[in-house]
Amino acid sequence: MAKTQLNVRVDEHTARAARERALARGMSVNRYIEELVRQDTGEAGHTFVEAAADFMKRYEAVFAEEFGTDPAPGSRSLPEGRH
Repeated sequence: MAKTQLNVRVDEHTARAARERALARGMSVNRYIEELVRQDTGEAGHTFVEAAADFMKRYEAVFAEEFGTDPAPGSRSLPEGRH
């Protein structure tokens, strides 16, 4: 999708909060603002899927180390002792 530049003016407190929250989520301020607008306009489901995909990319190695990389096809159960 083509991007359009949008310039907004906010007070320093709001700008600082946006920067801090974006950083805490590991994303740019632009993406953070985009996600807020999507949530506000009813695209929360899409935003959730994108966030889940980002999470899985970021922590894929951790899950592979903990649970292995070759689960049985169709298996949804966790290893013994995990609930």
